[in-house]
Order: sequence, then C-alpha cells, then structure tokens
Amino acid sequence: MKAISRGPLLAALAAVCLAGTAVAAPIVLRASHQFPGGKGDARDEMVQIIAREAKAAGVDLEVQVYPGASLFKATEQWNALVNGQLDISSFPLDYASGKVRAFSATLMPGLVRSHDRARRLNDSPFMKTIRAKVEEAGVIVLADAWLAGAVASKKGCIRKPADIKGLKIRSAGPTFAAMWQEAGASIVSIPSNEVYNALQTGVADATDTSSGSFVSFRIYEQVKCLTAPGDNALWFMYEPVLMSKKSFDRLTKPQQEALLAAGRKSQAYFEKEAKGLDEQMVKVFKQHNVEVVTLTPAEFDEWIQIAQKSSYAQFAKEVPDGRSLIDAALSVK
Repeated sequence: MKAISRGPLLAALAAVCLAGTAVAAPIVLRASHQFPGGKGDARDEMVQIIAREAKAAGVDLEVQVYPGASLFKATEQWNALVNGQLDISSFPLDYASGKVRAFSATLMPGLVRSHDRARRLNDSPFMKTIRAKVEEAGVIVLADAWLAGAVASKKGCIRKPADIKGLKIRSAGPTFAAMWQEAGASIVSIPSNEVYNALQTGVADATDTSSGSFVSFRIYEQVKCLTAPGDNALWFMYEPVLMSKKSFDRLTKPQQEALLAAGRKSQAYFEKEAKGLDEQMVKVFKQHNVEVVTLTPAEFDEWIQIAQKSSYAQFAKEVPDGRSLIDAALSVK
C-alpha cells in the first residue's frame, strides 16, 4: 500500500487555518482628531466611547484613536474623510467651510446663545439641512456636539466692540472673523491647536475658541481676561463626530448599526458634559488668576448689531441659501 505524503496535507491544513484567521480578523477603523488625548477633553472622550462600544458590540470591529493631530493635521481631516483615507473624526465643521460655505452657519455669532437652545437646534429643520449637506459631501454624522466658547485677550477684557479694536485675534472661522474685523480687529487664521504658540510669540493678542479647547490647550497661561459664555454666549460651534461615507458603506449591516448605536451613546455623554465644560473653564482660569467676565444682554446686543452688518450679511450674500439657513436657526425658540 502506497504511503500518503503528509507534506501537501499539512500545507493544505495550514492554508485553511490561515484563511480562517483572515476571515475572523476584525475590521480596524482609524479615528483622528486635533484635540489632546487622555487629558479629559470631552471630544476625545466622545471618540473613545465610540471605539469602546464598537469593540464591545462583538461585530468584528475596532476603532484606533489618534488624538492630537498625530495622524492628520486639523485642516486635512475633512478631505481625508471625504476621500475615505480617514474613517472617523471629531471635527469642527466650520473648518470645512472653504469646501462647503454653508457650514459657516454652524459657527455664527449669537445664533445659538445657550446649551438648551443648542439641544433644540439638533432636532430642527436647520440641522436637518446641515446634515444633508454633510452627507452630500461624502460624510455622515455619528454624534452631534455643540460647544460653547469664549474670547480671551492678553491685553484686557473684551466686552464691547470697542474693546477689540486694534487687536490681532485668532478666529475659528470666517463668520467670527467678519464680526471681529467689523469691530476693528485684524485676523490670525490658525487651528485651535496652534493658538498657544501664537499668543506666546505675539502673533496673536486674543483668541476665540471653545470652552474645551481653552482648557485642553492651557490658554490660561497666556491671557489676562476671559469673556466666558454665561447666559449670553456669542460663540457656539458645531463639532460633531463624523465618519467617511465610503468607510461606512464598506461595513456590514451589524457593524453599521453598532457604530450608529455607539454614536448615540457618545452624543448622550456629551449633552450631559456640555455645560460643565464652561464651568470647568471658568474654574481653571480663575485658579490661574485670569479675570473672568460675561456679557450683559445689552453688550450681547451690541455684538449682534455688528454681526448683522458683517457676518450675517456676508453669509447671506455668499451662500445661495444663506439667508434661509440663518432664518431657520433663529426660528428655533
């Protein structure tokens, strides 16, 4: 009886085992954002929640998180999402307003004013339109997040338009830049992770940014006075967790459902944390001997008058549906 060679049999068994291993290997998604990791930044935590929930769902899905712009620079993330080079990001949507001008509606002076109103905006026709524009560009929203923000200066407190005249201010986006310029400031255009150095080196005298970024990037080390959101917040910015539509469409239905569920948990977490970010900012700045003020209703109205002549008018002129977007947001009570 002829002996059976074991070599080919073992090779075939090894190939089967390897194939089985390949099939069982989870899909790994890459998430990148510009914010510090492991330091309590709520935007990083939103992405970490999605990573943990996706893994726990048992659908062969993992999310690797790259904080601190370690994978893509802040300004490169939008194109990377659209092209499918990046899977997930916590992203200030106005950063992509150069690609989709309508996104500037999500960083418009005085349009939100409070956290309660931000939550109501999420369920409004205004945000339905914004999300549709996001998806049309090739990206989807996993979790909504509106961050209140502030303005701070090395020179003194900014309460009225006259207080900003002659200052070099870093502005997060074109709508605030238009308002600051109308009030007599000059604009420094850089992402929030470069603000500290700009203030330190004298490139900027002042900055606007979110409450979370004011703390995460230690801006309290560089300024004398902070105008906090309070009850009359000029500055709110939409910073959702986004996902590349190309990446999402490649997933199985269970994997997609797991990510959407994770996004809902992430959003619920943020909604509980949002107002606390403002309170934490005020506490930290006071601890570092920075003067903290808030706008009175009359001071808020002075800024809105400036914004209407500049930010609102410019947006309505440059964006085909700009006026209707502003009106839709303002109609939310």
